[in-house]
Amino acid sequence: MKAAALQMVSGTQVRDNLAQARRLLEEAAAEGVELAALPEYFCAMGARDTDKLALRETFGDGEIQGFLAQAARELGLWIVGGTLPLRCDSDRHVRNTTLVFSPAGDCVARYDKIHLFRFDNGRERFDEAAVIEAGGAPARFPMTARDGSAWRVGLSVCYDLRFPELYRAHARAGADVLLVPSAFTHTTGQAHWEVLLRARAVENLAYVVAPAQGGLHENGRRTWGHSMVVDPWGEVLAQCAEGPAVVAGTLDAGRLRQVRAQLPALDHRVL
Repeated sequence: MKAAALQMVSGTQVRDNLAQARRLLEEAAAEGVELAALPEYFCAMGARDTDKLALRETFGDGEIQGFLAQAARELGLWIVGGTLPLRCDSDRHVRNTTLVFSPAGDCVARYDKIHLFRFDNGRERFDEAAVIEAGGAPARFPMTARDGSAWRVGLSVCYDLRFPELYRAHARAGADVLLVPSAFTHTTGQAHWEVLLRARAVENLAYVVAPAQGGLHENGRRTWGHSMVVDPWGEVLAQCAEGPAVVAGTLDAGRLRQVRAQLPALDHRVL
């Protein structure tokens, strides 16, 4: 099965970002991709963190969700909608949510980002909890590729990457593919992005598909990019440094079985 991490440089205007996402999804479909994942905040990178509040949608309704469903249906793709802001009980917060749509245009999975990014090095400061309400449960979904092969996919978002216990829970539940839509800062991405992605693949003997924001944004923020597809042995199959791109790789079920048979690390239990 061919899967793609779609790299974007999202701006502040939702419709411009949706147009950019549609172009990338069409390109992916033309390349034979079946599973296409958009990055975190694909629909907007606001001028201020609080801009998310004006864009929030009710689960099951809204322009962004309608766009994802229509694109999945028209292009015949499994689409992982990066993240978008969904309403929660608090008027001052949103959920940072990944939604998955089947080729029929149905929403088949939802994951609300659990771990919220906080960083302060004296020059850059981020505190997602000021506007985002954390989720509380992992999420996975099954999918069947066009060749009939069955895959189980584990969801995560950006800062989750630093918490290996989430990915081990996915692996123990049978996940073959781990998705990591992200908007890593340039500072933290340069230091840790690739090593963490490859570690999560190696530890869990799973494919990792990591779409990212990559470049200088309209709001002045610079993201690391380097969207990639990693195989279960930690080999980077495809990567792009910056700019909008379709970063595609082939997920081989036979390769997955081979790696897990020769190194049965998932059979071990700690404590």
